[in-house]
Amino acid sequence: MLERIKSEERLFSKYGSKARSQKIKTMSRIGKKIIAIPSGVEATFSSPVFSVKGPLGVLTKNFKPDIEINIANNEVTLIPKKITLETKALWGTYASHIMNMIEGVSKPFVKKLIIEGIGYKSDVKGANLVLALGFSHPVNVAIPTTLKVTAEKNVITVTGNDKEVLGEFVANVRSLKKPEPYKGKGIRYENEVVKRKQGKKTA
Repeated sequence: MLERIKSEERLFSKYGSKARSQKIKTMSRIGKKIIAIPSGVEATFSSPVFSVKGPLGVLTKNFKPDIEINIANNEVTLIPKKITLETKALWGTYASHIMNMIEGVSKPFVKKLIIEGIGYKSDVKGANLVLALGFSHPVNVAIPTTLKVTAEKNVITVTGNDKEVLGEFVANVRSLKKPEPYKGKGIRYENEVVKRKQGKKTA
């Protein structure tokens, strides 16, 4: 509660009655939160580059100047410079990016993919993920340098500190052979529920 009040007071002190009158329409549930910087992590912002340094490395990202980013007392706050549809969308998005960056340099993100299907398999060879997915040829997927990929039996484990890069890579791998609804063959996320369909019955 105290965190919410402090965030709103920062916004109100900057925009006054205009912010108060438009509070319901403009306040972002994620964007208005104060983002704490844990010990061992350093955050700097030199428009438009936001940088985070921690035990697992350094992450940087460019942000549009429409959102004012302030760093003080090991806290990050975001305030839109003007009220528009774009800034309302960017406010929460930028806050999420910053939270993911801070978390990523402290604790790696992990995603797993499950391969199902007779003859389907995966292997890591050098900087490539090699997949056998029932095609006439193996499928090679380049692994980004910021990610670590392991393949054991039918499980592909992807680890990295950049959530955006990791998510994009995993989504691209899954798209190579999406799980089909009859026998469940294909590549799916761990804990993903595939809706199954009943095949045609023979007379």
